[in-house]
Amino acid sequence: MDREPILICYDGSDEAIRAIHAASIALAGRRAVIVDVGPVLTGAESYAALSPGVDVALLQELNLESASERAAEGTKVALRAGFSAEPHATLSAPTWQGIIDLADEIDAALIVVGSRGLKGAREVFEGSVSHEVAKHASCPVLVVPPPAH
Repeated sequence: MDREPILICYDGSDEAIRAIHAASIALAGRRAVIVDVGPVLTGAESYAALSPGVDVALLQELNLESASERAAEGTKVALRAGFSAEPHATLSAPTWQGIIDLADEIDAALIVVGSRGLKGAREVFEGSVSHEVAKHASCPVLVVPPPAH
C-alpha cells in the first residue's frame, strides 16, 4: 500500500484545503496525486457550442488549462502539508467519473475528497461529488466533512 499513491481531489475550495490537511495528519510523507477535474464544457459553453463558428476544442483546452492551474495550486498546499505531491488535471462530466477513472488508472490506495455538507434539496439539485465517489470507488475513500458550526 505504501507504493500506491493517494489521490487527493482539489478544486480550490476551503473544503479541498481542509481535506488535504486532514489527510496529512495520518498520511504525510506519502506520494499523492493532486487532481482537479474540470468540466468538458461549462453550462454556458455548452449553449455557445450550438452556435456556428464556436471552437469547442479551444474551450476544452482552456478548461484543461484552468484545471491544471488548480491542480498545481493544490499540489503546493499538499507539499506544505508534508506530502510528496504531483499535479494532475483532467476533464470529465460528471466530475466524480473523472476521479474514479484516474484512481483506477494510477491504482490509488485511497481517494481523499472534501465535502461541502449539502443536505436536502441542495444536494439533490447540485449533486454530491463526494457521495458519488464513495459509491463508485474501487478503493477506500476518505470524505472530509466541513467544520461543524
